[in-house]
Amino acid sequence: MSGDLEKARRLLKEKNLTFAAVGGGDEITSVQRGVKPLLELLDSGRKLTGFSVADKVIGKAAALLYVLLAPDELYAGVISRPALDVLSRNGVLTEYDVLTEAVRNRSGTGFCPMETAVRDTDDPYEAPELIRKRLAEISQ
Repeated sequence: MSGDLEKARRLLKEKNLTFAAVGGGDEITSVQRGVKPLLELLDSGRKLTGFSVADKVIGKAAALLYVLLAPDELYAGVISRPALDVLSRNGVLTEYDVLTEAVRNRSGTGFCPMETAVRDTDDPYEAPELIRKRLAEISQ
């Protein structure tokens, strides 16, 4: 584990964050849940190349977005098997604490809606549109 990844992990845990990226002396952090911070980074045109990233939970939707964001390495507190498969196939170095078959929704009654939104694709370039569509449906 690199020093930047260790620092990102420490920030994630000590500051109760959901996302922390460390690279080149810069830090990007968020307390937003789900894929929102990743979508914001994509929308801003910012990549994570040169960054080590720590994320609390990574499902397949987040993994597809991370492929587009291209961090140097990634740590997940919890990661789903489909997410790990996506990251491995795309050469994203990934460490994790807990591997699960799927990410559950916040109430624990089913699968995460973002996982469901990207269930039938492995194309990172399709993911943002599918995720935004599902977020729009949920917010109605």
